[in-house]
Amino acid sequence: MARISGIDLPKEKRVEIALTYLYGIGLALSKKVLTKAGVNPDVRVKNLKDDEIARIQNTINSENLKVEGDLRREVSMNIKRLIDIGTYRGSRHRKGLPVRGQRTKTNARTRKGPRKTVGSGRKKEE
Repeated sequence: MARISGIDLPKEKRVEIALTYLYGIGLALSKKVLTKAGVNPDVRVKNLKDDEIARIQNTINSENLKVEGDLRREVSMNIKRLIDIGTYRGSRHRKGLPVRGQRTKTNARTRKGPRKTVGSGRKKEE
């Protein structure tokens, strides 16, 4: 079982793809880490040896890459800072609306959540 930075990597996937399951590591960074660690990117996670897993972990640590908890904490602190100093972006975060200038009249369902239908305000007659 390959466990890197507190995350269990999927056994059947290639190492190159499996590393992208770590928050903060994409495909390009995964390739760089494997090259530096000297690990073949085509090998499956289940076939990794313990020393290869250790080399990957050491490479991530030695490159000072922020992954998982540290990165999540930094991102949340940045958002909290924007909210605290009262920026426009912070107010959009607080309201749960799109932050980067997208339209909200029609789309933005991911940020706004499911539609809440507003009724007419008068009761139906029986």
